[in-house]
Formats: sequence, structure tokens, C-alpha cells
Amino acid sequence: MSTHRPKIKIPFEPIDIAMEMISVTFLLLMWLHVIVNYSELPDTVATHFNSAGVPDDYGSKYFLWFLPILSTLMYLGIFWINRYPHLHNYMANITEKNAVDYYKLSTRTLRIVNLFCVLLFAYISYKIVKGAKEEFTDLGWGFIYVVITISIILPIILIGYQLKLKKKYNG
Repeated sequence: MSTHRPKIKIPFEPIDIAMEMISVTFLLLMWLHVIVNYSELPDTVATHFNSAGVPDDYGSKYFLWFLPILSTLMYLGIFWINRYPHLHNYMANITEKNAVDYYKLSTRTLRIVNLFCVLLFAYISYKIVKGAKEEFTDLGWGFIYVVITISIILPIILIGYQLKLKKKYNG
């Protein structure tokens, strides 16, 4: 693979703007939810959930800060990496001719992953706070199924789109 890839700035399309706005909104809501509720919570909260979504470990309420901090750091890291699509890993030789399409696919993929992670952490944070206030909650019967389904379907869609690009540029 070529290491001299074109450096092209990929413009944001409406879907990209929407994904970034939703991610930032949920990050802010997660922080706000923890800040507003923190003082009312007991000293011990759920810190781990089993495969059924039921809490199976408990720890200090300080753990609640971990999710917004980690989510924010991940969001900022992926956002920063997305500024340099020419440095991403590709399974095709990137040329001036195909760079825009491959870069767009790569940056959009990272935006989807970023959004998914933010939504996942925001939901878990919300459920931990809710559970601490109500003395019991689980993540919901469908949580693990949604995570697994998205984790399987997203790569299949992305591989399909990448094969379509490969066919477009290689005949």
C-alpha cells in the first residue's frame, strides 16, 4: 500500500453534522445527569452488569465520573483522528481518483463508532444513576441484543460498501 496518500479535507455532509451534534448533545447530557444527581446518590452504585444486564458488582459512586470522562476522551480522540483520513488504514491503494470516496467511508465509519460509543456510555450512566436512586435497575432485556446486533451489522454494511468501492475503481 502506498504511504504517499493525497491529503484531502473531507467536507461535512448533513449526516456527518447530525452525528456530531447528537454525539456532543449526549455527551453534555451525560455530564449534566451525573453532575445534577451525584450528591443525591448513595455511596455505593452498580459498577458492572452481567450478560442479562443485571448488576453483579458494586463500588464507589466515584465510578460514575469514569463513564463521562472515558466517553469524552474517546469522542475527542476519534474526532481528532478523523481530521487525518490519509493516515487511516485502508485495504486498497489510495489514489487521487479514489481518495475522496475511501476517506469519506473511513471518516463516516469513525463517526458512527463514536456516536455508538457515546450513546452506549450515556445509556449505561443513566441506568446506573437511576438504579442507585431506585435501589435496583438493570440495563433492560434488549441491551445486549442491540449491542451485539449493531456490532455485527455495522461491519457487514461497511465491508459491502468497501467491496462496492473496490469494484468501482478496479473494474
